[in-house]
Amino acid sequence: MIESAEEFIALRSSDIKSEYDRSAIEEAPLDVWLDVLKKYPSYGRWVAHNKTVPLEILEALCAFDEMTRACVASKRKLSYALFDRLSRDASRTVRVAIAANRKAPADILERLLKDTDEGVIRIARYNVNER
Repeated sequence: MIESAEEFIALRSSDIKSEYDRSAIEEAPLDVWLDVLKKYPSYGRWVAHNKTVPLEILEALCAFDEMTRACVASKRKLSYALFDRLSRDASRTVRVAIAANRKAPADILERLLKDTDEGVIRIARYNVNER
């Protein structure tokens, strides 16, 4: 278990593959994740990559930069509210990530079929057709 924000940063920054991998698969208490976001906001994208990060942290990450939001949008364990929120994001990159997400709810994909961006529409169509 990751015990501190500093431990997470050290693991994520490590050149040792086993340590680097730990940053993506080990759990951490909620207060550790919050501490990472507060002290090291540039690592938000890497927090989103963690397989165990709680929904509350994913929600907080939606206030971060476009690439972090896109990482959140690619997560399969999003709540319906997060799928909906991110599917309406101003960033095409974030909407593409939702359109490509295999767990995106059908009604959200249907709405994305009417997006203003042709790339979002194409990916949403592909995801719908694959189901």
